[in-house]
Amino acid sequence: MASPQLDRNRPIPDTIVFDLRESRKGYRLNKMCDSLTSEANRQAYKADEEAYLARHGLSEYEKRLVRARDWSGLNAAGGNIYYLLKLGFVVGHGLYRMGAQMRGEPFEAFLASRHAKGAR
Repeated sequence: MASPQLDRNRPIPDTIVFDLRESRKGYRLNKMCDSLTSEANRQAYKADEEAYLARHGLSEYEKRLVRARDWSGLNAAGGNIYYLLKLGFVVGHGLYRMGAQMRGEPFEAFLASRHAKGAR
């Protein structure tokens, strides 16, 4: 019997399991984000975001998500958090800003929860 995290018949509410299906769905996004490990690519992205997104063949929907810095949407579109962090770094959104948006909380409230006992 598969663990609850791997059994699609027993999903964990509000959780996306990054499996092969999600990997295929987010391939273009993740490949584009991964390219940002190169300084030259980061500079190219900052110089012309639209051209960079087009160069990586992102769909119009994916481009909208990137432009909006919609981290939850990017995750749902197959973006892996480890790759999305590379994009977040380039656009000035660190892990905590991304987490706050994904939880629907103001940044300050999210940050305060990091120091709370039992922070989730």
